[in-house]
Amino acid sequence: MDRFTISLEPQLARAFDELIARRGYGNRSEAVRDILRRHIESDRLEQGRAGHCVAAVSYVYNHHERSLAERVVELQHAHHDLTIASMHVHLDHDECIETLLLRGRTTDVRRCAEQLIAERGVRHGHCHLVPVETDGTPRHSHPHGHGHTHLRPST
Repeated sequence: MDRFTISLEPQLARAFDELIARRGYGNRSEAVRDILRRHIESDRLEQGRAGHCVAAVSYVYNHHERSLAERVVELQHAHHDLTIASMHVHLDHDECIETLLLRGRTTDVRRCAEQLIAERGVRHGHCHLVPVETDGTPRHSHPHGHGHTHLRPST
């Protein structure tokens, strides 16, 4: 493991230590590693260098909104190749929240998420993308006998 030293103004160091305590990190190194991963992966996504990803797309909508539930389901079916799972929760008599888990090429996943969030009547939509690397093995030719692609977070 590589080591490096940074210098912080006392006020910034105190604020960082408070953040570490609130978030439950064991030490500064764990917090810095997490911050670095987040920034590196964010940059990869912004620069279009993340070929594949997994994503959680969450959105709130009123299920009484004219044909919205059907439009959302149709979009999910149109992107069945990206969809891993979905979870639907009733918040009250009218409002629902759904979380859709996706995996695939980052451009395809982002396009699907943006289409869902942009549907008329969808509110509070958010997409959390995590860049991953694939093992490069075709889905049906794994040497250890099971047919799927392995995905690993990039950092």
